[in-house]
Amino acid sequence: MSSFISVVVPNYNGSSTIRECLRAIFSSEYDNYEVIVVDDCSTDDSLDIILEFPCKIIQLKNHSGASSARNRGADEAQGDILFFTDSDCLLLPDTLKRVDEFIRQQGRGIIVGGTYTRLSYDRRFFSDFQSVFINYSETKHPLSPDYIPTHAMAIYKNDFITTGGFREDFLPILEDVEFSHRAKRQGYRLAINPEIQVQHIFNYSLRGSLYNAYRKSTYWTAYSIENRDILADSGTASIELKADVISLFLLILLVLLWIPTRWPLLLYTATGTYFLNLLINCRLFRAFYEAGGMLFAILSVLYYTTLYSFTVGAGAIAGILKYYQNSLLSKKIL
Repeated sequence: MSSFISVVVPNYNGSSTIRECLRAIFSSEYDNYEVIVVDDCSTDDSLDIILEFPCKIIQLKNHSGASSARNRGADEAQGDILFFTDSDCLLLPDTLKRVDEFIRQQGRGIIVGGTYTRLSYDRRFFSDFQSVFINYSETKHPLSPDYIPTHAMAIYKNDFITTGGFREDFLPILEDVEFSHRAKRQGYRLAINPEIQVQHIFNYSLRGSLYNAYRKSTYWTAYSIENRDILADSGTASIELKADVISLFLLILLVLLWIPTRWPLLLYTATGTYFLNLLINCRLFRAFYEAGGMLFAILSVLYYTTLYSFTVGAGAIAGILKYYQNSLLSKKIL
C-alpha cells in the first residue's frame, strides 16, 4: 500500500513558474498525495494562479522566508511523508512514486533527497550548465551526502517534527544544509536517490548565473567557517569546485609574477596547475559532455574554469570578510 505524501511548496512572487510547478505535480503518476502551497505574502498574481489548482493554500500574514513557509506547510500536512520542493521546480511523472518506494525501503530515521534533471526546463546554456553541475555534485556520494537539498527532500513527518524543522532565524539561503547537518548530529541518516528528479526553471543569463554563484559562495563560505568544514566535499561546494577556484587564482598569480620576471618555471607551473585542475574535474567535464555533447562541454569547461570560478572565488573572499565582520560585531556586543 502506498504512503500518503504531502507535497509542500513555498511560494514568494513565483507567478512566472508556479503554474508549471503545480501542473507538473498534478500530472503525477502517483495518486496518494496532497499539495500544500504556502504563500509568503506575494505581491504578484501568484495567488490567483495557485487558486486554479486543488491545493491546500496557506497564506502567511508576514513575509517570513522559505524556512518559515516550509515549517508552516509541514504543520498543516496530513501525510505520513513530507516532500519539499520549490515553486520553480517541476516534478517528473514518477517522482513521487520513486520517493515512496525508496523511503519505505530505507525505513524511519532517514532524510531522502533527489536532484535536478541534467538539463534544465528552459534549455538556456547557463541554465543547462547549472543543472548539470548540480546534478553531478549532488549525486556523487548517494549513500553519504553532506546535505539533502530542499528542491527534492523527503522525510517522515514525525521525524521532521523531532528534528525541530528548519531554522527560521538562519541565513536567507542554505537552510537545507544547516537542517541536514543538525539532523545528522541527531542521528538521522541521509541518502540521495539519483532517480528522484525534478526539473528546474532557471532562466539564467550570464549575469544571473554569476550573481547566483557569488551569492551562494558568500553565504556558504561564511557558514562553512562557522561550521568548521570549509574543506568538506559538500554537494555543490565540492572539492572539485574548490580546486577549480584555487587553481584559477594560483594561475593568475603565477602569470602576474611571470610578467616582470620572465621566469620560464612560472609558466611551466601555471600550465601544470591548469592541467591538474582539468584532471581533478574530469568526471564533471564528462557529465557536461554526456548531457549536451561536445560543443556544450567545451563551452561549459571554459566558463567553469574562468568566469564562474573567479566569481565563486570573489564570493568566498566576501564570505570570509562577512564572517569576521560578524564575529567582531558579536564581540563588541558582548
